[in-house]
Amino acid sequence: MKGVLIRLGSDFLSTIVFLVVYLTTDDVIIATLVALAVTAAQIIYTRVRRQSLDAMTYASMALVITLGVATLLTNDPRFVLAKPAIGHFAVGAIMLRKNWMLRYSPDIVRDTIPHLVTAAGYAWSALMFLLGLGTIAIAMTGDVKLWALYVSVISVGAKIAAFVIQYVAFRIIVTRKLRNKAQHGWTASGPAH
Repeated sequence: MKGVLIRLGSDFLSTIVFLVVYLTTDDVIIATLVALAVTAAQIIYTRVRRQSLDAMTYASMALVITLGVATLLTNDPRFVLAKPAIGHFAVGAIMLRKNWMLRYSPDIVRDTIPHLVTAAGYAWSALMFLLGLGTIAIAMTGDVKLWALYVSVISVGAKIAAFVIQYVAFRIIVTRKLRNKAQHGWTASGPAH
């Protein structure tokens, strides 16, 4: 889990830096230039350490450069603000793969309600696409403070709420199914004799 968080932090470092610098300076040009510098530093750092970057990191950095340059040329922050939507769309597309969530589920959940785990995987995909569309809608307003609220509170809050709802629902459903099996004399290998 720690490795995943580190990779996500690395992928979105320039976006985080952009947000912090913009909120501190209220200057989109300075914030964009600093975000581009952070991206360049990330590339140089990994090359000096002879580390390889995965495709997602390269894609994220390419987006920062492309959208950052577009922001600088137009003096319009909406280009940079739309970047997180692309991440949501990419993750949502990956989540469209059937049964992707089974790999991350506890054995008891995977064995008891695999069909619901699959359905939850598709629901997560829909949530990612919805959050991506929301990010674009907010980015198009050009209001960086509203965007910051959406990305840091609403988007994260929606994911936390979805996780909690899924956890509670799965726990209730699995518990009921296991009780029902126990009441009817079923064992893990079939009916008890």
